[in-house]
Amino acid sequence: MKFMKIGTRPDIFYTEEATRSVISDLPCDLVIQINNITYLLHKFPLLPKCGLLQRLCSNSDDSSTITLELHDIPGGEEAFELCAKFCYGITINVSAHNFVPAFCAAKFLQMTESVEKGNFVLKLEAFFNSCILEGWKDSIVTLQTTAKLTEWSENLGIIRKCIDSIVEKIPTPPAKVTWSYTYTRPGYKKTQQSAPRDWWTEDISDLDIDLFRCIITAIRSTYILPPQLIGEALHVYASRWLPDTTRTRSPESSMSQTDDVTEKNRRILEAIVSMIPADKGSVSVGFLLRLLSIANYLGASPVVKTELIRKSSLQIEEATVSDLVFPSRASSSQHVYDIDLVVQVIESFLMRWRRQTPETVENTQLLRAIRKTGKLIDTYLQVVARDKNMPVPKVVSLVEALPDIARKDHDDLYKAINIYLKEHPDLSKADKKRLCRSLDCQKLSPEVRAHAVKNERLPLRTVVQVLFFEQDKGSRTTDPRMLTQELFSRGKQMPIPVDDLNKLHLGGDEQSVRTDGTRRTPVPESSSRDYRKKKRSDRNSQQLEPEIEEVEGKKGKDAREEGSSGSKLDPKKIIQSRSRSDHGRDKGRDR
Repeated sequence: MKFMKIGTRPDIFYTEEATRSVISDLPCDLVIQINNITYLLHKFPLLPKCGLLQRLCSNSDDSSTITLELHDIPGGEEAFELCAKFCYGITINVSAHNFVPAFCAAKFLQMTESVEKGNFVLKLEAFFNSCILEGWKDSIVTLQTTAKLTEWSENLGIIRKCIDSIVEKIPTPPAKVTWSYTYTRPGYKKTQQSAPRDWWTEDISDLDIDLFRCIITAIRSTYILPPQLIGEALHVYASRWLPDTTRTRSPESSMSQTDDVTEKNRRILEAIVSMIPADKGSVSVGFLLRLLSIANYLGASPVVKTELIRKSSLQIEEATVSDLVFPSRASSSQHVYDIDLVVQVIESFLMRWRRQTPETVENTQLLRAIRKTGKLIDTYLQVVARDKNMPVPKVVSLVEALPDIARKDHDDLYKAINIYLKEHPDLSKADKKRLCRSLDCQKLSPEVRAHAVKNERLPLRTVVQVLFFEQDKGSRTTDPRMLTQELFSRGKQMPIPVDDLNKLHLGGDEQSVRTDGTRRTPVPESSSRDYRKKKRSDRNSQQLEPEIEEVEGKKGKDAREEGSSGSKLDPKKIIQSRSRSDHGRDKGRDR
């Protein structure tokens, strides 16, 4: 950065306790008090250049010592000392760091051309116009220093001129950027021929939020830069000033910030949200979700949260799992991940989706968006399922938030449920049923169905549903006899009550039992053909009693003959074997 050197004499100021004096053979005849500092000076060098001091000393005798109090001088004692050294001809250096206080103090002391030619104000104005405003970092540093003298800087036009200079340089084509700038992004090499398009974003992120907003507002009013560059500037500023909420919550995290810091961060967040361009894609959904997590952490207003949820839902299909994984900040919760925020974003996304007609859903990209969202959520569930303190209701709320059409298959959902059951081995039967009730065996691939039949963690009802679907479909992928033998191999044999299977009806002439009232999100039907297919596939599953473990009935003999090539699965026998296995595990747990 540039600087201006004025004066030729060496520094003759010295300090003695709280007094600043100059080395001179002449006695002191001017005492100036500023805050807690007393200056012992001389009238001759100061009065000819300072109009204010001339007016204050006009009624005094030339031979007497005058004492003045200048506690309200802008910039304080440091700024006054620069002006005093200029009057004595002592060498001083003026740069972007001290220009604002020096200029304001010189204006306060009336060191203008009307008092003496070549005065301090004229020299400072020349330096400001020819050096500071022509430079990039000089303008930004000068603008930063106006924070302590905001009113003076506004009245003297310093802020407006600096902002105009910065805004004028930002649209410069990257190939024509010749000044120094800060750019620390990974992978960037300054040996490149031209500057990156967002070369200006890091430097302006050092400014106060009010000054930053003035620059962003001025840039947007020119309509020169694309919204994506504006969004990048907001992203850099948020990374610079807002707290990082991606780390796991610690017990003392809520006490780590004072109320003043929290309020400042909240004000920065609200300002950033208000500056996000309305254009879709101007900022990434990952950035929006991070702002939402920060808003929840800082206790931002409901208006800010609602706006972030709405904006995030418009781009949720573009998110990754890492974008959704942010820690829970609720002091009462023991689980690691904040799943409630994800549910709110999904519900906002579905509000827009439900307003569409079935024909629109099938024929537009909205169907692709909701399918990508379903895939994303099921993958996200596989992550949060590893949280040992994650309660079943929260997982179920996210599973059931999506309509049926969002999942083309249930393989990923099955994986998430299996992980949850594995990480929570002491889960009750009721919770297992609640967790698995949204799992549709018709949407499982043959490989996953084969795994489900062998999966001892699943509730019995789910396994039987898979077997019935295999039997109804006549699947050749998995050998029915192999599946039956797999279930029979579990657990030790134990007696079955006399009427153990009476309520399970499998024949077409037998009376069906009532099914579990599982809540399903209504969705537009793809076609009448798909509906009839689903209706036919659900027929066998609807014949199951939800409380299979408690059913009563006679223990019929095997309907399947061993070794018969056209044999079918006997679900009664499978349930009998699985019940023995479950009962054996329950007894072992009780012991």
